[in-house]
Amino acid sequence: MGGREEPVAGVDLPRRFVLPADQRERVPVGVVWELTSACDLGCKHCGSRAGRKLRSELSTAECLDLVDQLAALGVRDVGLIGGETYLRRDWVTIIRAIRQAGMDCSLQTGGRGMTDARLEEAVAAGLQGMGVSIDGLAPTHDYLRGVEGSFAAAEDLLVRLKRFDVTVGVNTQINRLSMPELPVLLDLLAANSVRNWQLALTVAMGNAADRPDLILQPYELLDLFPMLSNLHTKAKAMGMVLQPSNNIGYFGPYEAQLRYVNDMPVHWAGCAAGDTVLGIEADGTIKGCPGFSRDYVGGNVRDEPLKEIWARPDALAFVRRSTVDDLWGFCRSCYYAETCMSGCTWTSHSLLGRPGNNPLCHYRAIDFDRRGLRERVVPVQRAPGERFDYGRFDLIVEPKPPALPERPAAVGDRRLRDRLF
Repeated sequence: MGGREEPVAGVDLPRRFVLPADQRERVPVGVVWELTSACDLGCKHCGSRAGRKLRSELSTAECLDLVDQLAALGVRDVGLIGGETYLRRDWVTIIRAIRQAGMDCSLQTGGRGMTDARLEEAVAAGLQGMGVSIDGLAPTHDYLRGVEGSFAAAEDLLVRLKRFDVTVGVNTQINRLSMPELPVLLDLLAANSVRNWQLALTVAMGNAADRPDLILQPYELLDLFPMLSNLHTKAKAMGMVLQPSNNIGYFGPYEAQLRYVNDMPVHWAGCAAGDTVLGIEADGTIKGCPGFSRDYVGGNVRDEPLKEIWARPDALAFVRRSTVDDLWGFCRSCYYAETCMSGCTWTSHSLLGRPGNNPLCHYRAIDFDRRGLRERVVPVQRAPGERFDYGRFDLIVEPKPPALPERPAAVGDRRLRDRLF
């Protein structure tokens, strides 16, 4: 069903003029680099299905050469992810090379094996920031991460990080298990002096694609966003920044509150994948976003220089070349279409098999709700079981039930976990 020509009352944020693709800055400011697929956790929502090291992972020499290419291209910030970065023997060598090349460097970790010795090595090499993944309270986190005690290890890491001169943040995926626990989790993070909390919706990719009941339904955003607004207010009073990721939005009544830069309210201005953001897989595959499927591969640094891959107008440049005519469904006729461009491409493509129509949008959920309707995503095709893969969902529009909408499971509710896993 198509969207509205006018904004929802009270949500009429201005549309922003978007520069033509050839006038935009074309420098990959931020890079997210998967150093290895090896992992010591078994996350049930992992998009890359990490676990074992790939035989085709870049060698140390290839990684150091890639660092030089990134610096030459003008990259400012490199975020290292896995798997688990510390499961590569040369991970500290790569951190040191990134810093010596003049780029900022941070990493994301589940924390299970991040010992003090490893921390000391990384900080001495120049590591500036560390994000610790925590997905709910202990029972839920351990369930999702697949290892009993992983929550305790992550919380212990937060305590130990206070002794090191690095910026500390926490990353949390929002799904039907973790969502009810966010308010309690905020208090726990504040008690551990966390200053940055990044939240993202779990995407139906990889292991999460095999568990469709884990994914939030579009109408559940109507419960999520008032919660996020309250958490934002409370976090700010605690001196913590609550940072919504690129798949949380868009243009609802809390947009200006949640999405801000340097205390200035802003609004979503479109996907940055392949525009100012670059993703690198462990084997040297280059994509516009680290989460993207293999539909968006621009090339591999083993085959050609990174500069040439970045400049070539193919799969990597889809954001720069997209127009409103590439949108479909509700997003095609939405008031904010020109600016939003259907939000997070990774989220929408993983659900519906192609970009341009994103049902996980707060503005959209409000619009349907006002008309007595709601959208529901229903799995119709399983994922093949490969790295960065996805299945397919159908999008159903139906009358809003007369009873209260379905709510996510309560804290500690084992029934949903048992059904999911």
